[in-house]
Amino acid sequence: MARLPRLSVAGQMHLLIQRVHQQQSVFADAVDRGAYLSCLGEAAAKHGVALHAYGLTPSEVRLLATPADASALGRMVQFIGRRFVASFNRRHGRRGALWEGRFRSTVVEPADYFLPCLRYVEGIADARVFEPRNDRVPWSSAEHHAGQRTDPFVTEHAQFWRLGNTPFEREAAYRLAMQRPMTPAETEGIAIASLHGWVLGSEAFVSLLGRQVDRRLRPLPPGRPLTLSTQKSSETTQ
Repeated sequence: MARLPRLSVAGQMHLLIQRVHQQQSVFADAVDRGAYLSCLGEAAAKHGVALHAYGLTPSEVRLLATPADASALGRMVQFIGRRFVASFNRRHGRRGALWEGRFRSTVVEPADYFLPCLRYVEGIADARVFEPRNDRVPWSSAEHHAGQRTDPFVTEHAQFWRLGNTPFEREAAYRLAMQRPMTPAETEGIAIASLHGWVLGSEAFVSLLGRQVDRRLRPLPPGRPLTLSTQKSSETTQ
């Protein structure tokens, strides 16, 4: 089966996942994380991507972002690939690709999925969130949303502003949301949608989006697709 083109829609919020080749460790220390975050902020600004959240593990990056045009996410990731990977290879004396194939992404309906996706993105680093440490280079944007520091390249999504009328109210609501662990079903559902490019949203949202893009937005129902020959065979056996 032919691979579907990556789903990217101007002005819509996207969840993006990029994994390191063969699960190698790419963020070994604060220097690597700092270099990546600096490159990420520059790439987002250069290519018209509003970055709402990020989360890092040693072998994976998750981002929540809104591109100004359909190709902005791809250009941003390519910029990071050229700039960060080159510096990473020089520093660690290595050659070759760093990331596992192309990045994965999907469109997210903010009204229903902003907070779950925010928890999914920032929660991968939650063991390090809100804990005092000597190393001040962050693993995620969680401290930014909790009011403990400011990430200058993070652009708050409108749904975050709806958490409260004041910064204190928004930060308190965010902390409360982060304290609720995601269920395995929630995590798996978001991961599968992101890795396969299936839209995270209501049927109404999917229908509206379907008028803008020429691409399947939901997985096909399970079972063998009904063709003319199988339909005739089914009718003769009835």
